Amino acid sequence: MSQVVVILGSKSDMTIVEESEILGVLSEIGVSWKLSIISAHRNPADLKTYCKEEGKETVVFIAAAGMAAHLAGAIASHIRHRLVIGVPLISEVLDGQDALFSMVRMPSGIPVAVPGIGKSGLYNAAILACQIVAIGDKTVEDGLGRFLLKNRKPAQFDILSSKEK
Repeated sequence: MSQVVVILGSKSDMTIVEESEILGVLSEIGVSWKLSIISAHRNPADLKTYCKEEGKETVVFIAAAGMAAHLAGAIASHIRHRLVIGVPLISEVLDGQDALFSMVRMPSGIPVAVPGIGKSGLYNAAILACQIVAIGDKTVEDGLGRFLLKNRKPAQFDILSSKEK
């Protein structure tokens, strides 16, 4: 069983996945994951079968796709009891706006979370998926805490409450 399943719409998307370090983030935090490449446009029946099978045990699905980016919505339509995080990938046409609009314009009842575009979107998707898994998994919660502390960026400013002054 994998806690997180990452699905890419195309083999060509592997480069940005590797650059984003999403799989390394999931591993470092302690989340079990699986990566698959299935096109929602070219293989819709295969995607539906895969989602039904993986959806039995998986906690979060991350779908990364560019251009028409039907992948996240297709997964969400097949798995209504699991979180789907969509990551629009940047393409030569429209800088990923087409993929972004495909993911955020979902019909009522088919939610897809979109934490960003491209590499930073994939990185944020990994963190968000780990936050969701951590709700019911103390080991992942601890791993996430360590990861966030280690990778914390210095704040540009601090906000103090009246009690802290």
